[in-house]
Amino acid sequence: MTFQYQINLCSQNYQKWKNLALSADSMQESNKCMERAFFWLELQTAFITLWSIEKAEGNKPDVKDKIFTAKANLTKKLADYVDQTLREFNL
Repeated sequence: MTFQYQINLCSQNYQKWKNLALSADSMQESNKCMERAFFWLELQTAFITLWSIEKAEGNKPDVKDKIFTAKANLTKKLADYVDQTLREFNL
């Protein structure tokens, strides 16, 4: 996946959860949706930062390695989010 795709995906999910939070019937539901919206906003910010670093210094081998490691960490964070979401739906 490209950075642009990941950034766009995060943006779409952020907007979705923000809108759900604003239209929620209860404060508890709104808070839950805002937590998810902030997760996607944080992830989007991280991808934008990595994309910027790649554009500025992506040709350096040590920078490439650090970007790869950071992307792996973000992928794990996303996998943990999916796992948590699935557990919530199974309750």
